[in-house]
Amino acid sequence: MHAAKGLRPRRGRPLAVSGLAALLLAATALTAGAAGPGPASTPTPSPSEAAPKPPSDQPPPLLTRADVDRAVARLDGVVQGMMKKTGVPGVAVGVVYKDRVLYLKGFGKRHVGEPAAVDPDTVFQLASLSKPIGSTVVAGVAGDKGADGPAAGWDEPVARHLPGFALKDPWVTGHVTVTDLMSHRSGLPDHAGDLLEDLGYDQAYILSHLRDEPLAPFRASYAYTNFGFTAGAEAVARTKGVSWQKLAEDTLFRPAAMDSTSTTFADYEKAANKAVTHVPGPDGTWQAKYVRNADAQAPAGGVSSNATDMMRWLRLQLAGGRLDGRQIIDAASLRHTHLPEIVSQPPTAPAGRTGFYGLGWNVNYDNQARLRLSHSGAFELGANTNVTMLPGEQLGIVVLTNGKPVGLADAVAEDFFDTAQYGKPTRDWLALFAELYAEMDDAGVSPTDYAKPPAAAEAARPDSAYTGTYDNAYYGKATVTTGPKGLVLELGPAPKRFPLRHYDGDTFSFETAGENAVGPTGVTFTFGEGTAAAKLRVEYLDETGLGTFERR
Repeated sequence: MHAAKGLRPRRGRPLAVSGLAALLLAATALTAGAAGPGPASTPTPSPSEAAPKPPSDQPPPLLTRADVDRAVARLDGVVQGMMKKTGVPGVAVGVVYKDRVLYLKGFGKRHVGEPAAVDPDTVFQLASLSKPIGSTVVAGVAGDKGADGPAAGWDEPVARHLPGFALKDPWVTGHVTVTDLMSHRSGLPDHAGDLLEDLGYDQAYILSHLRDEPLAPFRASYAYTNFGFTAGAEAVARTKGVSWQKLAEDTLFRPAAMDSTSTTFADYEKAANKAVTHVPGPDGTWQAKYVRNADAQAPAGGVSSNATDMMRWLRLQLAGGRLDGRQIIDAASLRHTHLPEIVSQPPTAPAGRTGFYGLGWNVNYDNQARLRLSHSGAFELGANTNVTMLPGEQLGIVVLTNGKPVGLADAVAEDFFDTAQYGKPTRDWLALFAELYAEMDDAGVSPTDYAKPPAAAEAARPDSAYTGTYDNAYYGKATVTTGPKGLVLELGPAPKRFPLRHYDGDTFSFETAGENAVGPTGVTFTFGEGTAAAKLRVEYLDETGLGTFERR
């Protein structure tokens, strides 16, 4: 990709913590009419037939055990080949078919440079694969009487149970439900609250400040929000009078014998057999550089688990909430999570495929009208995961990795289902997903190249003109001080320090950090009548108009 001199591409917000609510939808749209022989037995409805059945009623299974075995037999080579191409250090993969685990294997290393190998019991951070797990937990208590009287359920107003929670519109605040928030249709902007988490704010602060975010039309617009999802799930836990971790433990993890699964970072950290996060360095070699604590958004991105436990969860999903002869999650409640709640990707052509989001799931229908559920998870700081399943075929796959998203987890899943259905992959999935992730990495990058100040750049004023304390209702306090090498901007509750580099006149820049880092971003000071700056604006914090701080 080439950009005009001095400019960098800008395409919106970065991938951020969560993972990819729309990524697989984009790939599905690209391949909706992909070449490849469909099953010869696929029926063609006539105009005189009765109205379609509800989505929970699937077409007859089209895959045979031989089809599935063919795809399973290819997995070793696919995973190893993609690891060699990308350098991703560690991978774990599991496949369930008709309530049986057909494949369960680990590859590579838990930690680059150390001998310990990944196995099926290695614990990974799941990132946004936490969302369908979270919706499974809520399904397990939906309809139960809450600790304070009302039932815990999808249609319960969130503000009734979550102290301090409000949205910008009072009417929406009073009506927004668990379903609205967990299906990303509340009107909150894309990834609302994620930048607060990067600055070090805790869950309570973030949820109580969502009220400052501008709203799109309620229940008529889709925008992926980790902290919206978290607010809905936490409201259910409060209804039950327990923490989210205890609700998840009591409702799902313990009954399903998912003994290595948790929603807390502390449990992941103390696991003896865990895969640490990795990112590629400047020379392309992978390194364990960052630690990602997602406790603030535990229901949306904080789960850790291993492939062994994930096979138990996947069996439960494909068997209507039943596992080892026990009904752990009510079948009707679980089926409810698989229904589309909002259009997440409108078709781009008259015959294009529409993508939907349900309750913690991307909901799609393939060329054979089969329900297809999926979700990816991604930490830019070093994890990528995927779950994909065809409930009507009772077939699903989970892929866990300990590397920054470069396409491997999603590509393994797509290659697997292509091979089962068509006998071979219909395209180079790794190349496709690598391109999509690369585009997301570029998203949010400033159009200004701060490494190259203008030839006729104006000089800065004396440091004293900029130093001081500035306030912002959403992001809190910003302090500008002087350091050994010049001005420093401090942001966050336990202030993170960002050295400022002069660019032009009253504009400076600093290097962003954290899950939502976008490279250099601008800081522009504005002056009134005095000699001291009256305001400062932080470019990457200002996408929804909340990035201006006023001097005290």
